[in-house]
Amino acid sequence: MYTESIILSHFDSDSDIEQTNYFPVIGSNDIKYHFWLDLEHGYCETASSRIHLYADEARWAVVAEKGGYQNRGNRAEIDLYYFGNCIDYNITTYTDTTYVSNLHHVVLITEEEWDRICNDEGEDMEQFEMINPAATYVTIRDVQVPIEQEASKYHDLGIHSRIDGNPRNLISYEDLLRYFNDTQPSLISAKETEIRQHIPEDLPKLMTIDHFHFSSVYADDHNPSQEELYQLIAKILVTKDTTLWKPTLPANNHWSNWESGHL
Repeated sequence: MYTESIILSHFDSDSDIEQTNYFPVIGSNDIKYHFWLDLEHGYCETASSRIHLYADEARWAVVAEKGGYQNRGNRAEIDLYYFGNCIDYNITTYTDTTYVSNLHHVVLITEEEWDRICNDEGEDMEQFEMINPAATYVTIRDVQVPIEQEASKYHDLGIHSRIDGNPRNLISYEDLLRYFNDTQPSLISAKETEIRQHIPEDLPKLMTIDHFHFSSVYADDHNPSQEELYQLIAKILVTKDTTLWKPTLPANNHWSNWESGHL
């Protein structure tokens, strides 16, 4: 059985979660990673975010989701961050080291697909992570999705990441992902089968939170267990009552509220 305090202690920034029984026991020279949802990451142009809650009487899981363009990996990916008492953690073993992580990646658009639709004419900045104006579609997972090339439709949504060095108003990689998030979010959202890769198949899903108040993980006073978001999550997990989702703080997890991808 679990309580609100037990769940909140799992999220407490002062706790060393890697040393608890949540993480599997591995060798002393092996490495454990415990990541938090990060909408400001320097290596990812954030486009989407949401939180999924699962629970029954004995088990609970929180899966935080972030989608965007990985500007060091040249891929569009979903990052899934797992928290709970029933997580099948991601384990990778090399010759002399094992890595355990609560983070799982889902590739949406491959490096090869970006290369196919990349603009290769004009000035240098017009060729850097910009989409060829003649490209008509992009393959997301295995589905061909039309590309909107009219820049004004992006600007109407506040999407205009690249203005300088872009005289033809070309669409950037991150622009396209943010456009999909604001117009067809299911295109870049995690599927239930993808989310459940690291939690039990029979664990009931309670809800998905699409809009929430996010606090920077880089703030000096960052302490999730003291934040309204995680306190409400703990209450819902324990009671299984989704009507308790009544936040008083304004939702701010939309990509437009955070700077990302600038390292």
